[in-house]
Amino acid sequence: MPKIKAHTVSNSQTSRRTDIVKTNRPGNVTLSTMAAFKWPITAISSILHRVTGVLLFLAVPFCLWTLERSLNSEAGFLQVKSMLSGDCAKFITWFILSSLTYHIIAGCKHLLMDVGIGESLESGVLASKLVIILGILAAVGLGVWIW
Repeated sequence: MPKIKAHTVSNSQTSRRTDIVKTNRPGNVTLSTMAAFKWPITAISSILHRVTGVLLFLAVPFCLWTLERSLNSEAGFLQVKSMLSGDCAKFITWFILSSLTYHIIAGCKHLLMDVGIGESLESGVLASKLVIILGILAAVGLGVWIW
């Protein structure tokens, strides 16, 4: 079987750039590599906004099922009421409502940025911190309200 020779570039700048790229990039990215990376607060806020959006999308069938069941009859309402009185169901309800409130707060931040408010780096960092703090406060408040 013939050996394939790698094509070498004679231009010294091109090979130097290739060497720099090869040495600065990690071989493979693992979860431990990502965990060691210091994420900016704006990235954390944005990623949480996307994650809560996906979680809300996945929670829609459960919410629609409980709504349909509770509005179907009085017996269905009592069944949903007894089902939601357990600790696991309360946690799921709290998780869904906390995701919803965080998603709404972060969405309002994005809407303000769309109209030109808070587009600088400093105001974006401040807004991201505020969104996370308000999300935590809302989650605590919802936990007190549910339990």
